[in-house]
Amino acid sequence: MLKQFFSVMGRYLKPYRKYLAWSVVLNFLSQWMNVFSFAVLIPILNILFKIDTAVYTYKPWTWDTLDKDLVVNNAYAYVQELINTNGAFLTLVYMGSALIIMTGLKTLGYFASSAVMIPLRTGVVRDIRIEVYEKVLKLPLSFFSEERKGDIIARMSADVGAVENSITSSIDMLIRQPIAIIVCFATMLTVSWQLTLFVIVVAPLAGWVMGTVSRKLKSQSATVQAKWGDMLAQLDETLGGLRIIKAFIAERKMLQRFININEEYRNEANAMTIRQGAAHPMSEFLGTVIIVIVLWFGGYLILSESNLIDASTFIFFMVILYSVINPLKDLSKASYQIPVGLASMDRIDFILKAENPIKEPANPAPMPSFDKEIELRDVSFSYVEGREILKHINLKVPKGRTIALVGQSGSGKSTLVDLVPRYHDVCAGEVLIDGRNIKDVRISELRTLIGNVNQEAILFNDTFYNNITFGVENATMDQVIEAAKIANAHDFIMESEQGYDTMIGDRGGRLSGGQRQRVSIARAILKNPPILILDEATSALDTESERLVQEALERLMKSRTTIAIAHRLSTIKNADEIYVLYEGEIVECGQHDELIAKNGYYKRLYDMQQL
Repeated sequence: MLKQFFSVMGRYLKPYRKYLAWSVVLNFLSQWMNVFSFAVLIPILNILFKIDTAVYTYKPWTWDTLDKDLVVNNAYAYVQELINTNGAFLTLVYMGSALIIMTGLKTLGYFASSAVMIPLRTGVVRDIRIEVYEKVLKLPLSFFSEERKGDIIARMSADVGAVENSITSSIDMLIRQPIAIIVCFATMLTVSWQLTLFVIVVAPLAGWVMGTVSRKLKSQSATVQAKWGDMLAQLDETLGGLRIIKAFIAERKMLQRFININEEYRNEANAMTIRQGAAHPMSEFLGTVIIVIVLWFGGYLILSESNLIDASTFIFFMVILYSVINPLKDLSKASYQIPVGLASMDRIDFILKAENPIKEPANPAPMPSFDKEIELRDVSFSYVEGREILKHINLKVPKGRTIALVGQSGSGKSTLVDLVPRYHDVCAGEVLIDGRNIKDVRISELRTLIGNVNQEAILFNDTFYNNITFGVENATMDQVIEAAKIANAHDFIMESEQGYDTMIGDRGGRLSGGQRQRVSIARAILKNPPILILDEATSALDTESERLVQEALERLMKSRTTIAIAHRLSTIKNADEIYVLYEGEIVECGQHDELIAKNGYYKRLYDMQQL
C-alpha cells in the first residue's frame, strides 16, 4: 500500500519539494520542543515531592566529554542552585514558565508545519484535476462512446475529492508522525534502553492487528466509488431524457431504478464507514494496552529497587511514551484513509492512463493551407475488430467542390466524415489532403482547416458572442456581427435582452432548434475554414427554420470544399457529386439526375421521401 502511495505522490510532489523541506524542519523543531518541555517535568516533580535528595555539583564539559549523565547532572545542579538562591517556590515558578514557553514554541512549530503544507495539499489536488481535464480533452471520441458520462464526471469530482480527503491530508501526517516517533524513541533510548526495547517488542503486535483490519478498505472503497459513478450516470441520463420519461409516464420506473442504485451505494458505504470507524477506538484500546503493559514492567523495576530507573524519570518516560502512542494512532488512522484514496486514484488513473490511439506525428509535416483535394484511398474502419463499419471507401473531393453522402441510418456516413479531422484513425487505407497523409500532419493544424456544423448544434452556457467566437482568437465585434448576419442569426440575437451579451442557457436551451443551428453556422463562418463538414445540419428543423438555415448554409458553402451528410435528399440536389452508402460501402455515385436515371438505390430512397 505504501509503495503505491509514494508512487502516486512521486508523480505530483516535485513542484512542492520546498514545502516538504520546510515541513520536515518545522516538525523536527516542534518535536524537540515537545521533548524539552516534558523534560522540565522531572525537576518540577522532584521539587514538589522532594524525591531526589542527592547533592549535585556543576562539572565542566567539552564536546569530547559530553554525554547524557553530564547533561542531567549539570541541569540538576543548576536547579539546586536556583532553589538555594531563590527558594523552592520561586524555582517552581521559573520551571513552570519554562514549560509554558517551550509548549508555546512547540505549538507554534506545529501550526507552522501544518500551514506550510496547505499549498502542497491544494496544489496536488489542483494538478490532478487539471491533468484529468486535459486528458479528457485529448482522448478520442470512441473512449466516451464506451464509457458513461456520469461515471466520468464521478471520477473527476467524487474520486478527486476522495484523494484530497484521504491521500493529500495524510501527507502531513506521514511527515509529522514518523518524526515524532523517531524523536520520542531517541529520547526514550537515552532515558532507559531496557524499557524502550520492551516497547519495541510489544508495539508491532498492535500495528499488525490494525493493519489486518485496514487491508480490505481499498477494495471496499473502489466499490463505493463505482456505485457513486452509477448514481451520477443515472442522474445524467434522467436530466438528458426528462422529456421522454414524462412522455412515457416512466417517472416511477426511473425513481425505482435510482432508489435501487442509491440503496446499493448506501450498503457499500455503510460497510466501508464502519470499518473506518473502527480505527480510532481500536487504536485507543491498543494504545492503552501498551501503556499499561509498560507501566507494569516499569513499576516492577521501581518496586524491585533495581536502580535501572527512578520514579520521576519513569514518569517522564511514560509521558514520552504517551507522546509516541498518539502518532501511532494517527498513523493507524492514515492506514485507514490511504486505501480509500488509492482506490479513487485507481479510478482516476483509468482516465489518465487510457490509451489514445490518435497519435501526433513525431516529425509533423506542415499544412498551412488546403490547395488541391481531399482523398479517401481504400479506407476501411471498424470500432470493434471483425465488424467493419466502412469497407474499401474510395472518393475524391476537389477543392471548391461539394459532395454529399446519403444512405440509410447506420451506413457509415458520420463515421466517414469523422475520419477527415482524425476523430478516429482509419484501420486500413489512407486519408489524404493535397496528397499528404493526415497522420503525418499536426492534429491542430489539420483541424484548423476544417469547420463543422452538426445535426445537434453544440453550444455552451455562455453569451452569443462567446459562442460565435469559440476557438477564434481576437475576433472583432464587427466580424461577429457580419458572421451572424450571413447565418441569419443577427436579428433574433438583437431581439434578446442584452444582444450579443445574452446568456443562451445550458447547451443553448433558451433558443429554438433553428436558432441554435444558426448560431452554430455563424461560428463556422467566423472560423472561415477552407473545408466544411455538414452532418445533417437541417434534418431536425421545421420547414421555416430549415429554409433560414439552408440559406445560411448556402452562403457558408460558397467557395468552400464541402462534405455534406443529408437525410433530406432535396437539400443536396445541387451537389457536384453524391455518394450513396449502403452497409459501409459506396454503391452508387454521380449527380442527382444521373442517380435518378440509374433507377438504383438512390432512386428508391428519393421515391420514399416523395410519398
